[in-house]
Amino acid sequence: MTRLPLPLPRPACACLAAAALVLIAGCATRADDVAPIATSPGEFAHWSCSRIDDESEVVQKRAADVAYAVDERGGNNIVALGVGLSVFWPAMLAMRPDGLEAADLARLKGRYEALRSAALTKGCPLPSSELPAERAAKLPVAVGERLVYEERSADRGSGVTTERTMRLAVLRRGEVEFRLEGEGGGALRQDSSGNVITAPPGSLIWPQLLRGELAPGHVVAGDMMVAGDPLVRARLRGQVVAVGPQMVAGRRFDVAVVELFGDAQRGDTTTRLDGVLVVDRVSGVLLRLDLRSAQPGFAFKRRLARVEPAG
Repeated sequence: MTRLPLPLPRPACACLAAAALVLIAGCATRADDVAPIATSPGEFAHWSCSRIDDESEVVQKRAADVAYAVDERGGNNIVALGVGLSVFWPAMLAMRPDGLEAADLARLKGRYEALRSAALTKGCPLPSSELPAERAAKLPVAVGERLVYEERSADRGSGVTTERTMRLAVLRRGEVEFRLEGEGGGALRQDSSGNVITAPPGSLIWPQLLRGELAPGHVVAGDMMVAGDPLVRARLRGQVVAVGPQMVAGRRFDVAVVELFGDAQRGDTTTRLDGVLVVDRVSGVLLRLDLRSAQPGFAFKRRLARVEPAG
């Protein structure tokens, strides 16, 4: 596994973030006023329908990352409400990208329109939300398998370890859905980057913390929340400090190790938070989460202990 230097000191990170904001500052432009940068459909004429669908998925995911950055800054909460990829482009008409983000959006809109034009010319069926079987077969986990995690929370007393079992129920393009077994039950949805989008009340979620390729040195930023509790939130930054293949719970994963730091807030009370998040870069499956904070909701450990076969 590749080892990299520790994340930049907080002041340095803050300066870089401020510099980035200066670079993209400018007059706001509505997304529907952004003219697509034309891409020829002929570029995809020799592609199969499945390859066109896969590339369309990638383009929409990148556009979602751009839109979330705009949405987060503008406070519109359009992307944060969980808009899916299938209806994402109409929702982007409410975004206000500018500068580099407007250029990225124009390029992505042009590529997406060319892909759909090529699909129409080839007579491709409408893309399915289900993950194609050939892609599902390459994942380290499969539908029906049970992922068993060991958890330790300050809320449950020091030294008390419990188990949480999640059965992989559905594989979709860009998304995995688990069914929680045991007390409470419910569903947990995550994206292919490793973000937990929705979960039962009381669970930790981080809908847009991990964005883009989780390569060595990549910097991440976003919120971690307790589902169902609007008063509890942690604002986090982090950096990918290690990547590579690793055996976890008897399976081979392509892991990304992300060191985290930030502030946890409950009402008017704010405390420091730091920790480590480890995910599989292929499926997004969570492998380990260690959080340290004086805030009980964010004093938490979870690690994948074993994977049980389907049935």
